[in-house]
Amino acid sequence: MTSQTTVDATGPGDGTPAPPSGPRPGAGLRGHPWLTLITVAVGVMMVALDGTIVAIANPAIRDDLHASFADVQWVSNAYFLALAVTLITAGKLGDRFGHRQTFLIGVTGFAAASGAIGLSGSIAAVVTFRVFQGLFGALLMPAALGVLRATFPAEKLNMAIGVWGMVIGASTAGGPILGGVLVEHVNWQSVFFINVPVGVLALLLGALILLDHRAENAPRSFDLPGIVLLSGAMFCLVWALIKAPSWGWGDGRTWLFIAGSVLLFAAFALWETRVAEPLIPLGLFRSVALSAGVVLMVLMAISFMGGLFFVTFYLQNVHGMSPVEAGLHLLPLTGMMIVGSPLAGTAITRFGPRVPLAAGMAVTGVALYGMSTLEADTGSGVMSLWFALLGLGLAPVMVGATEVIVGNAPMELSGVAGGLQQAAMQIGSSLGTAVLGAVMASRVDSELPGKWAQAGLPKLTPGQLDKASEAVQVGVAPVTKDMPEPVVTKITAVAHDTFLSGMTLASLVAAGVAVLAIFVALFTKRGANAEAGAGVGHI
Repeated sequence: MTSQTTVDATGPGDGTPAPPSGPRPGAGLRGHPWLTLITVAVGVMMVALDGTIVAIANPAIRDDLHASFADVQWVSNAYFLALAVTLITAGKLGDRFGHRQTFLIGVTGFAAASGAIGLSGSIAAVVTFRVFQGLFGALLMPAALGVLRATFPAEKLNMAIGVWGMVIGASTAGGPILGGVLVEHVNWQSVFFINVPVGVLALLLGALILLDHRAENAPRSFDLPGIVLLSGAMFCLVWALIKAPSWGWGDGRTWLFIAGSVLLFAAFALWETRVAEPLIPLGLFRSVALSAGVVLMVLMAISFMGGLFFVTFYLQNVHGMSPVEAGLHLLPLTGMMIVGSPLAGTAITRFGPRVPLAAGMAVTGVALYGMSTLEADTGSGVMSLWFALLGLGLAPVMVGATEVIVGNAPMELSGVAGGLQQAAMQIGSSLGTAVLGAVMASRVDSELPGKWAQAGLPKLTPGQLDKASEAVQVGVAPVTKDMPEPVVTKITAVAHDTFLSGMTLASLVAAGVAVLAIFVALFTKRGANAEAGAGVGHI
C-alpha cells in the first residue's frame, strides 16, 4: 500500500489542493494537534462512559418506569446493537464527507439523544433513543480516530492514541463509579443529562479547533449493497451473542442467527470483490499486521469483559458493597489504564508494537489468573493488586492494537479502519459477555444442586432450581424475608461458594484467551502507512 497525502478540505474553493494537513503559520487554534486530541477525547468520553454507566441506572429505570427485566435489558442491548452494526459504515461516511463534519454530527446527535432519554416517560422511549445514541456514537468514534490519524505525524501518533485509549479505558472502567454517585445522590435521568453539557463542550471545541482533512483519493461513491450485507451480517452476529445467554447455546435460534451471519459475511466478501469502490476493500486484510490487530482487539475485549463483568457482581453481591464502593475498589484498574496508556504509546513508538502487545497480554493473563483465586473473604489489598495488574496489561494492547489497525490502512480508509477497530472491540465485548456468561451458567447448573443438598437444605423443584440458578449466576443468594436466619446463612454460603466457582472458571477461560492473544501479537508490526498523517504541525 502506498501512503496518501491529506488535503485541508476547508481550504480554497477553486479546486486547488490545500497544503498538507497540520496548522499553517498564523492559523491559530484550528488544527493544533494537542488541542485536537483534547477535543476528540471529550466526545469519545461520552460514548465510552455510556457503555458501562447505564448498567448502574437500570434498576432505578425499571422501578421508575415500571418496566420488566426484559425491557431493561434492551436499554443496554439496543445501544450496543446499533453501535456495533453501524460502526464500519459510519467510518466510511467520515472518509467520504470528512471526519470533522462526521464527528460534529455524532457529538450533536449523541448529546441530543441523551437529553431525550432523560426526558422520557416510558421504557419504549428510552430504548428508542438509546438506538439513536448508538447510531450517533458510531459516527463519532471512527471519526475521532480519523482526525487523530490525519493530524499527528507518525512519531507522535502512538502518544495521541495512547491518550485516546486512556480516555476510553478510564471512561469504561469509571462508568460504574460515576453512575453509582449520580443514581444514589441525584436520579437515573442525570446519568443521561450529564452528556448534554459534555456534548455542547465537544461541539464548541470541535467547531473552533478541528481541521477537516481528506485524502486526495477519498471515496466518492457508496457501496449500498455492501452496506446492507455487512449491516445484516453484523446484526445477526451481535443479536445471537446478545440472546445466547437467555436462549441457550444449544438452542436452534442461536445457531440460526449465527449461520445467517456467516452466509451474509460470505455474500458481503463476494460482493466486495466485484464492486468498483467497495465498502471495505478486501485488500486491506492482505496486511497480516492489520488482520492480527483486528483479532487482537477482539481477544483483548473478551479478556477485558472477563476481568470486569463478574467482578462487579463479586464486589456488590458477595462483598455487599454499594455501587459507589464497588467502583472505588476498581480505581486501581482505572488508574493503571490512565497511567499506562500514554506510557504504552511512548514504548510502542520507540520499540514497535510487537513486544509491548505481547507483554501486555501476558500481564493480562497473569492478572486474570490471579482474579480466579479471589474468595469471599479476600481483602481489598489483594483485589487491588490484581485489578491494577489488569489495567497495566490492557493499556498497551488498547493503544497498540489500535495503532496497528489504523496505521496499516491507507489514509483514505482511516475511517473504515477506525470502524473496524471499534467493531472488533464491540464484538469482543459481546462475545466475552456471552461466552463467559455461558461458562458461569454451566458451572452453576452443575454444582448448585449438589452443594444445596450437601448443606442439608430442602430439595428444590425444577422451577425453583432454575430461579435459584439465575440468582446465583450474579452472586445473589436466593433467599426470602420469611426464611429463618440459619437457613439464610446456609443458602448464602452455598450461593456465594457456587458463584465463586463459576467466576474462577470464567477467569481462567479469559486468561486462556489472553495467552492466545500473546501469539497473535507476534504477527503485528508498526503501521506501514502511519506516515500518511500530518507532515507538519505545532507538536
